Amino acid sequence: MPEALASGDWGLAFDHFGLATRDAARSLAVLRGLGYACGEPVHDPLQKVHLVYCVHPRMPAVELIYAADEPGPLETILAHQPESVYHLCFRSANVAASLAAMKAAGHRTLTVVPPRPAVLFGLEPVSFHLVKGLGLIEFIETRSPVATIAGEPNFPVPKRS
Repeated sequence: MPEALASGDWGLAFDHFGLATRDAARSLAVLRGLGYACGEPVHDPLQKVHLVYCVHPRMPAVELIYAADEPGPLETILAHQPESVYHLCFRSANVAASLAAMKAAGHRTLTVVPPRPAVLFGLEPVSFHLVKGLGLIEFIETRSPVATIAGEPNFPVPKRS
């Protein structure tokens, strides 16, 4: 992983905030009102959700997540509120090494969802982990780490006009 991409001692680069919502149209309207450019919805059958990736020239990316037509992980997340920023996402060239470094630093981690291909991220493997003191984090195991330098993802997103 290039030095420019990795941050801290764990070989991670921030990618996005995960925003779960019951009302995708309303959430997209708010994000666009804030100046975000949002891609087209993508269904991920393995995660059982619909996803929209939104980018901004000066603010962090947001992954909008909303329910598919099948039971999925959002039922619990949205049980008591209509929307929630519920995860942070980081890229790593080696998720196992990043997790080992976190554990070696004394941070307790628990794998919630093991690695599996993610449609939104060009089938790169994603996994979810609870980290004591931080909450739920998603890791994208990046095959091409230069993809996130300067905030440019390695999958199609809308271009700002």
